[in-house]
Amino acid sequence: MMEFQRIILVHYHEIGLKGRNRGVFEKRLQKNLEALLGAYPIVTIHRISGRLLVFLREGTSLEVANECADAILGVPGVARVSCGFKCEQEMEAMGRAACIALAEAEPFQTFKVSARRNHTTFPIDSMQLNRDIGAVLCEEFPAKNVQMKDQDVTVGVEVVEGSTYVYARSIRGIGGLPVGSSGTVVALLSSGIDSPVALWRMARRGAVCVGVHFSGRPQTSDASEFLVDDIARVLERTGCIARVYVVPFGDYQREISLACPPGLRVILYRRLMFKVAEEIARRERAGALVTGESLGQVASQTLDNIRATDAAVAMPVLRPLIGSDKLEIIDAAQRLGTFEISSMDAPDCCTLFMPRNPETHAKLADVEAAEAAYPMGEWVQALADAAEPRDYACPAYRPPRKTGAR
Repeated sequence: MMEFQRIILVHYHEIGLKGRNRGVFEKRLQKNLEALLGAYPIVTIHRISGRLLVFLREGTSLEVANECADAILGVPGVARVSCGFKCEQEMEAMGRAACIALAEAEPFQTFKVSARRNHTTFPIDSMQLNRDIGAVLCEEFPAKNVQMKDQDVTVGVEVVEGSTYVYARSIRGIGGLPVGSSGTVVALLSSGIDSPVALWRMARRGAVCVGVHFSGRPQTSDASEFLVDDIARVLERTGCIARVYVVPFGDYQREISLACPPGLRVILYRRLMFKVAEEIARRERAGALVTGESLGQVASQTLDNIRATDAAVAMPVLRPLIGSDKLEIIDAAQRLGTFEISSMDAPDCCTLFMPRNPETHAKLADVEAAEAAYPMGEWVQALADAAEPRDYACPAYRPPRKTGAR
């Protein structure tokens, strides 16, 4: 039987900079973790001085503890995750716990001790703790070397509120703010590479994210919908997506393509998408729309065309990727785990009824004149009413009382 209880320390950075409302952010992160870690043997999660403390059930193996820690790494609001032990505030116990923690960090060649005490009631200061625990480890691991910079492993010893927490495996998390601390946004979500990254970046800033996917159905197959569901399953592992509305959009694109000047088709498609997304956002009590656009990447993403599209809605449109290039976005998608899914071919509304030469510098007056030929108001309500919601695991999400038209 393990002598010490396994714990996971969840460190945060940005939350710690908050003022009087810091507790609200801490509680939100705690609730998110409690909900997302239901598959792991967790006894309880406590808030202690400047961090969250996850207690693991007695007998939990190192492998399971590490899997739990890895699951926490991708949760927005988490700056660092440290996997170790709780022990008494007694030097012999600290030394034994440090030896076990360091042994579990193999393979390594160099190490150092980083000790801190949060309460001066403990008689030994941090510098002396470093020396004393370091001496125990040097005796236990004579073939290893102490190295103060660029060491392979840092053994952390934290004396906090009557107990000591000792760890050697410590990994950087994604940081940001806990989902649910920054309101709700509605994100236009395709099965491509860019939009899942844009949605994730907003979740990392604390927003509850509701996706809207415009499917080419019934003019195309529903293949893109399955890819979007796969993407959402990746995002929900860390509570980053709450719901996805699937909007059958193909027939409306066809209607636009029959009479619209070819160069303006894409602009009118996107303006209708924005209007529908805005209506869904109103029903979801969301504060902004989100897209995965990057300036100049394709014809619809020039400044003139962005301006013409934004003019269709009153709600703010956020573009987290506007200054990113494609390679940066691909790298982010690979780290997020959505790149391979997004790389699969699937016909969707983005490739449906596309003109050969889309306008790159649309004039708003021309766009509005072309749009006047269509019953946009009726279409928006019909499309929003036809939207099919699919829910995902997001602890901070509270669905609207009614998903139909108001």
